[in-house]
Amino acid sequence: MTLAQYQLAEQLEQALGNPHQVESLMSFQRTAELDEAEQFPHDEIAWLYSWGLQNYYIPTECGGKFTSFEEFVAFVRVLARRDLNISIAFTTLFWSFLTWMAGSDEQKQTLSQLMSEDHTAMCLAYSEREHGSDLVGGGVTATKVAGGYLLNGEKWPINRATISGVTYVLARTDPDGGNRGLSLFMVEKQYLEPSQYYNLPKIKTHGIRAADMSGIGFSDCFIPDRMLLGPEGHGLELGLKGFQITRALCAAFSQGAADTTMRTTLNFAVNRQLYGKTVIDMPHARRTLTNAFVDMLICDCVNIGAARGFHVATDQFSVWSAVDKYFVPVTLEQVMKETSVVLGSRFYMRDEHDSGVFQKALRDSAIISMFDGSSVVNLHALILQRRQLAKARLRIRQKPDQLAALKVRLAQSFSLDQSLPPFEPNRLELFSRGADDVMQGLESTLADLEAWQGSGQSMSSQPVNQAVLSQVIELGKVILEEINAQDALITQSAFEHGHDQSFESFELAKQYCHLHAAIACILMWMHNRNHEDMQGFFAEGEWLVLSLHRLLSRFRRSLTPPPSTYYENVAQELLQLHQADKMFSIVPFQLAQRSRAPAIAAPCLVT
Repeated sequence: MTLAQYQLAEQLEQALGNPHQVESLMSFQRTAELDEAEQFPHDEIAWLYSWGLQNYYIPTECGGKFTSFEEFVAFVRVLARRDLNISIAFTTLFWSFLTWMAGSDEQKQTLSQLMSEDHTAMCLAYSEREHGSDLVGGGVTATKVAGGYLLNGEKWPINRATISGVTYVLARTDPDGGNRGLSLFMVEKQYLEPSQYYNLPKIKTHGIRAADMSGIGFSDCFIPDRMLLGPEGHGLELGLKGFQITRALCAAFSQGAADTTMRTTLNFAVNRQLYGKTVIDMPHARRTLTNAFVDMLICDCVNIGAARGFHVATDQFSVWSAVDKYFVPVTLEQVMKETSVVLGSRFYMRDEHDSGVFQKALRDSAIISMFDGSSVVNLHALILQRRQLAKARLRIRQKPDQLAALKVRLAQSFSLDQSLPPFEPNRLELFSRGADDVMQGLESTLADLEAWQGSGQSMSSQPVNQAVLSQVIELGKVILEEINAQDALITQSAFEHGHDQSFESFELAKQYCHLHAAIACILMWMHNRNHEDMQGFFAEGEWLVLSLHRLLSRFRRSLTPPPSTYYENVAQELLQLHQADKMFSIVPFQLAQRSRAPAIAAPCLVT
């Protein structure tokens, strides 16, 4: 039985059909044709609206069906494994969270209707040609006049700037206001005077070539007061909090793309005969794909934990979202590059193998690490908080009551069978005030593991391999040593102001992300190995030992190598998931099988 929060993804998957089949609406052949023609996927987007997927971007209290970010990232992966262009174009709808977070009741009602009934999409107009990610330095202005504002200036580059009905515009309302001089507007383009705004030409890109990547400009464009989102002067704060939401969700795009590149590589590797054996039976190819699969499982633990953590540890997401957005896209982009070696020359051919989907996914996914703050921006966000995080780890050891509450939050964030509280966006903070449950809970997590080991009893009703448990504890202690060493280095070093952070500070931030990911893997295993849907491969934990070893090898090359049997058992799981058409995931839900002909003529609204 599939976990309840993954059933929507399964339903969407089955409705879309197998992308290898030409007759599927979003087949690899069809999306390749759209890419070649650089043609926006109007029909495919319309199908998703007809199916009712837009309702899962609207909270239930606003008339929609959104319940959790865990469910959300699962169905985004289903879209992304078919085509990043379509999934990114449709999922600009997640910018609606700016309105759910700060809008008036009237604005929420208006947007809910626009999305659910009028099939309106939105775009985010933050960046500018001359200022890039320097939002405070932006030149677009909103001058107060009777009844509203006059917008002036250009935003570029903007995804769906032309083909969208709502544009979230960040503009300066106070020339002398600094960070508090920016305001955010929910601009409904249908009410603008056509002569007062214009769209910039489509930008030619190397990936997502069918996207509406363009820009928008304003010339004394009048917008009424009701389009101001939140209080005047709060635009930057609102925008940065919005990034905390979308950064973590962007990681699901990378996960979907990596699933496809792995799947198409296996299609080749299990069938291609060379030197008297299949490619998958060659040691180098087998280990390369096994390591790639392990990396995908690590990213699963990070992103699923983050998706659930949104509901539980919302005030910590200036840290969690930065880790997630840096680690997952960067890791999976590297996975794709390493996996391409197994595919050989077909990796570079446009239609010889699976409609050239590998190269297309690789090209398309390169943009994800740039979305909603580049990798550098996310690492910078961590650097600014790193000193507080180090000091908070020391303090929490001396406060047993806080530690107990922390353990409860971690259990809820990582136990997939625990219900989640409603997402409360007003709990988002620009800085986490030193809180990161994942890092700060490591010592108590290790204590629990050692207690189970010392008692000689099973961790739960499911028996545990004592060798695996010992290895996890040993590697967990290495994580703790590395965190302690990094904390000491951070607290003893001079604070680096503004954007003058050193190269070494960025390297430390990368290390923080890897250590955070390692702990997320341990927590995911601890809290779910007893779940009936996650027995066998997941519960046995050999994948966890390989995951921790891969993450920690960048710190210590002298680590004892895991047993070769672990690699083989993980390889067998990978092949079984491929054979059964299941998602390469710690939650391997069923995908549409190739033998099933999809019914795409009459999409039905999900209930």
